[in-house]
Amino acid sequence: MSFVKSDLIKELSDNYPNFLQKDLIKLIDIMIYEIRESLKRGERVELRDVFTIEPRIQKARVSRNPKTNEKIDTPEKKTILFKTSKEWSKNINEKK
Repeated sequence: MSFVKSDLIKELSDNYPNFLQKDLIKLIDIMIYEIRESLKRGERVELRDVFTIEPRIQKARVSRNPKTNEKIDTPEKKTILFKTSKEWSKNINEKK
C-alpha cells in the first residue's frame, strides 16, 4: 500500500473541511521536514499508535560478488527501520 502526499492532503481536506488546503500542505511539509531532520540527527521518530521510524547503522563488512565470487569491502551505511503499531497493522490487514 502506497500513499502519495497529494492523496493524504485530499483525504485530510475531505475529513476536515474547516482547514484550508494550503494550511494542510504546510502542515504535511513541516512534518516531513522534521521527521527527516530527526533521522539525520540519529533520533527515533514515533507517532503513537501508528508507527516508529528508527535509524540504524550497518557496520562495514566484507561481502562477495555472487557472479564472480570476488570479495568486496562494503562500507558502513545508514538504514531506516520502519515498524507499524499492532493496532494499525490489524486495521490495515482486516478484511472488508
